[in-house]
Amino acid sequence: MEFQRPDHWGPIEDSLNALSGPYGLDYWREKDERHEFPTELWHALGEQGWMGVSIPSEYGGEGMSFLDTVFVVETACRGGGGSTLSQLFMATPVFGGETIRRHGSDELKRTLLPGIADGSVDFCMALTEPDAGSDTFATTTNAVKNGNGSYVVNGQKVWITAVPEADYILTIARTTRAADAPSRSRGLSLFVIDRDAPGVTHAPLPKVGTHCISASSVYFDDVEVPEDRLIGEPDMGWRHLVDTLNTERLVTAAGCLATADLALKIASQYASERVVFGRPIGSNQGIQFPLAELKMRVEAARLLTYKAAWLKDAGRPGADLKQAAAIAKLYSTEAAVSATRVATQVFGGNGFMEEFPVARFYRDAKVLEIGEGTSEVQRLVIARGLGLPVT
Repeated sequence: MEFQRPDHWGPIEDSLNALSGPYGLDYWREKDERHEFPTELWHALGEQGWMGVSIPSEYGGEGMSFLDTVFVVETACRGGGGSTLSQLFMATPVFGGETIRRHGSDELKRTLLPGIADGSVDFCMALTEPDAGSDTFATTTNAVKNGNGSYVVNGQKVWITAVPEADYILTIARTTRAADAPSRSRGLSLFVIDRDAPGVTHAPLPKVGTHCISASSVYFDDVEVPEDRLIGEPDMGWRHLVDTLNTERLVTAAGCLATADLALKIASQYASERVVFGRPIGSNQGIQFPLAELKMRVEAARLLTYKAAWLKDAGRPGADLKQAAAIAKLYSTEAAVSATRVATQVFGGNGFMEEFPVARFYRDAKVLEIGEGTSEVQRLVIARGLGLPVT
């Protein structure tokens, strides 16, 4: 085992810290208040190549490891965006970049990866449905061949992140009816659909947090999708999707790790400066002990997340990565929610004011215990990895 950071992470950290400087806590507070997308920061990240860290150099990327990508996400999110910014890294570098890099045709790679790498192309993913939720096998959105070299897609998706900013929607649809498929996991296919294709419409959903990144319902009404926009083999989309979801969970974990770390830093600083009853509140064990507990959780979350990313890079069996990704995602998201709750408590009444960042951290972190696979789903994945009975 080697726990020393790679030498090239130092320059990466310096570059990202310099880039994030103008886009710190005040920037994110203003964007949140105005419900505005963080366009300036997102474009800056793309222009400097941070979307293409793991994309091969032949397609304009850096050709680095996925562990490097996780470190980039963690560092960028710690600049002020926290887990909110990590949702954008899921959308384009993972849903678009990783899915196409690993499972797309040569034509899709040549057409789309360079734009993802330079930040000129953005993605979102349409997976969740109103009546399916976590049960992807219950997907009813369907894609039927029309005999003219295209599929026709019909259906509805819900809670889809960053649709207005996306150029393409990675979409899962049934190409074989569930009743006719040889197993529940067969009959699903992945498609790359133009967001502005005729028949695609979307509408925003009201929500509690992450106000600067929208969530939308997406409707597909007789949308024609060329056959060459199919990812991998028809009816085998679940196999490709599992790989994407494992990767998504690692990016989620990295963003939540950053949120927990940032909340801990801000709370510790406030506890050192805030004077009550003639002394800093940080001198009281009632403040010290919860922050010490958070420090342990941050360090554990970092190790779990880095280990899972290493397993992905090492090409370890899918079951190993699935378990490690579920553990990292579950632990890091719950650590982030715990960290933001404790930080809010340390700030006292100030923690309930939008003027201070912990209020935003608190409401924004919660969604990632639900999205990208709920905490209950992650526990189910972990339990099944123990060989426990499946009902």
